[in-house]
This record gives sequence, structure tokens and C-alpha cells, in this order.
Amino acid sequence: MTHAADVNDVTALVRGPRTPGRVSTPVRTLEGSAILKIAGEIRQRVAAGEKICNLTVGDFDPRQFRIPAALEQGISQALARGETNYPPGAGMPALREAIVAYYERSLGLRYPVESVLVTSGSRPGVYGAYCTIVDPGDRVVYPAPSWNNNYYCHMVGAVADPVATTSEESFMPSAETLAPHLRGARMLALNSPLNPCGTAFTAESLGAICDLVLEENARRGKAERPLYVMYDQVYWQLTFGDTQHVDPVTLRPEMARYTIFVDGISKAFAATGVRVGWVVGPTDVMEAMNNFLSHVGTWAPRAEQVAAAALLLNEAAIADYRTQLVAGVRARLDALYNGIAAFKAQGHAVDAIAPQGAIYLSARFNLYGKTTPQGDVLRTSEDIRGWLLRESGLAVVPFHAFGAEGETGWCRLSVGAVSLEDIAAALPRLGAGLAALR
Repeated sequence: MTHAADVNDVTALVRGPRTPGRVSTPVRTLEGSAILKIAGEIRQRVAAGEKICNLTVGDFDPRQFRIPAALEQGISQALARGETNYPPGAGMPALREAIVAYYERSLGLRYPVESVLVTSGSRPGVYGAYCTIVDPGDRVVYPAPSWNNNYYCHMVGAVADPVATTSEESFMPSAETLAPHLRGARMLALNSPLNPCGTAFTAESLGAICDLVLEENARRGKAERPLYVMYDQVYWQLTFGDTQHVDPVTLRPEMARYTIFVDGISKAFAATGVRVGWVVGPTDVMEAMNNFLSHVGTWAPRAEQVAAAALLLNEAAIADYRTQLVAGVRARLDALYNGIAAFKAQGHAVDAIAPQGAIYLSARFNLYGKTTPQGDVLRTSEDIRGWLLRESGLAVVPFHAFGAEGETGWCRLSVGAVSLEDIAAALPRLGAGLAALR
């Protein structure tokens, strides 16, 4: 046993000055996640005893949304059987085959098993797509706001080409807005249902974008590399009302040559911490991505893969769970949307877009120039975010955390970690705070 007298206290050494050259330039110049920074602040406030309706995290609180019982039991049983060693790099064969069957049954898409690569959640699939497809200096087109594309462009040395979207188009990019950007681009990053906005493509809008991609690839000579679409559809089972999920390959089968799907169980089954995701795409791209990610070690845990494979083959369990999850998420989104719509009807400078999918509501707090009872003037989105937190106990994430430019007042409200009671308690506080502004 080590005695206190034998311990080398290096605290002062490791807390030394941040001198130049201590870390690499790409990492030194990479900004930390603005979303996680806000979420960290909220955790500290909650730990200090503040009553907060936390709408910041793109996650599920197990007290509100538990994973499917079949998945939970399957993980426990797999661990009890000793499924604790390394899985194959591309994923457990049973899971890859289950994903093939799942896509054929649910999306009407038949892929070979070689097109499927299993990852530890969906995020490595996004990173893997960037690293496999994009060279330094290549241009990546993506809508703004969207999740983390600006960070990934920085990490791989890509030229970021964000395309601003508007509330009038539900913050979904259109063929018209994307067309001037696709000539010579290497990748188009799309997401539907969209994080942070909770909106989704229609078949008409996505089909028109696919036509542009196909036209651009047909234009390119043999010496030119193709334009790929990275299609993040991790929220595809969470759609509401008349919204129907659509994807590029179903709409235009020729898009299979150029589409990389990013998907997983994280959002469809409230299983963010279980860390089972996958990528589906052209077999040569998947082989190269597997070679790359095998050096990073982005394997999903073996027991979780075994359990996920069984779940994806269990149609009844999926249908039952989806019904419950969609109902719970939609009830929370509708409560927020209806509350904000009521404040708008009262003449307050707020707005929201009716939820279409995912776990997010786009809400606008157009409070610029308003003065608080304390005499503070709200001048920026950060001022408004802070005021919402202090006065209403409402924690939100402004769209500038998702690469959007300008001061618009639009924010993401995420409902995976709150109850209907939390929302019901927060809305009167918001109403009182709005009424007090001058």
C-alpha cells in the first residue's frame, strides 16, 4: 500500500500555464461544444437546488423515457452469458444482418450486409463519414442551423459551406437554396428529422435535392470524385401527425451510390447511453470507413450489440415501444408549442413551429430591446437565454450554438429530459416574465 509520504503531488505541475505548442493546432483552435457548455451550466444550477425546466439536452432522462424492456433484459442476459470480449470490428454478424432486415422491413430498402458498419452510437458514424470521404480543403455543404457540422469540418480541415435556412421553410434546406453551392462540393450533410429544429423533409423537397445531386454527379468527369450525401436519420422513427419520414434512396434509388446513412438505436429507443449505432452505404466506402474506425476503436459494446440485434427483429416490441415513445414526446412538444402559441396570441414577441419530428421544438423569443424590471436591456441571444433561465427557470439553446448566424431569437427546446409537470410549472413563470418586460 502506498503511504502519504510516498505520494508525489504533481497538482501544481499539471495546472501549469497554457503555453503555446502544448497541444496541436487543430485541437487548440477547435471550440468546445456550445451545447455542452450550456448543459454544464444547467447541471451546476440544478445541483445547487434551482428549479429548472431543462430543455437543453438532446437526451432522454430514464425517469421519463426508459429503454425497451426487451433491450434491457437482452443486455443483462448477454452479459450473464459472458458476452464481454471484443466484437468484430464491423459489428456482430447477427446485428448487421438484423439491420439489413430492419431496413428492408421498415424502409423498403434491401442492402447487402457488407453495406452495414456498426459503431458506438451514431456520432462515430458522422465522424467516420467525414474522415472517409473528405480531404483537407474539400468543401462540405450543410444547412444552418444543424448539429455539429461546423465542428466536423474544422476537425478534418474541410471548407465549411453553411447554407442559411429560414423559419418560413421550417429551417429545412431547399433545392433552390442548395443549388448554387453543390458545384464542386465533396459532401452534402443532411439530417431529417432535423436537430435542432424538430422539422422534416417532404418527399417533394428531398426528391428535388436528390435530383440536383444526381445531376452534379452526372456532370463530373471520370477524374472527378463524386458528391456524397451524408444522411443522418437517427430520429426517423420519431415523426408526428401527417409527417412521413423520407430518405434519398427510397425516393431516387440511384442515390444508393452516393448516400451514406447514419442511424442507430439512440433516439428511436431512448437508448443514448447504450451506444449502438450504424452506418449504411456503398460497400467500398464502408470497407474504407471500417479500416479507419478500427484504429479508433469505435465498436459498440458486444452485449449491447447482441441485445440490439434481437430487438430489431422483434416487430411487436418495436411497434409497442414506438407508440409509447412518440405519444410521450409529442405530448411534451405540444404542451410547449401550445403554451408559446397562447403567449403569441396575447401579443408577446414569441413564436414556435409546430413539431414535426425528433424531440425538439423551434421557438423564437424575439425580445431584443426589451428591458427587464431590473433595468437590464436584452440585446443578444445570450442575454435572452440568460433572462429565460433566471426569470422563468427555462433552459434553452439558441440556434447560434448550431452554426446559425445573426441574432434571431430562435432556440432549440428539447423535451427528452422533462416531464409534463415540469413544462406546466415553467409556462406560467414564462408568462409572468414576458408580462414584466418593457
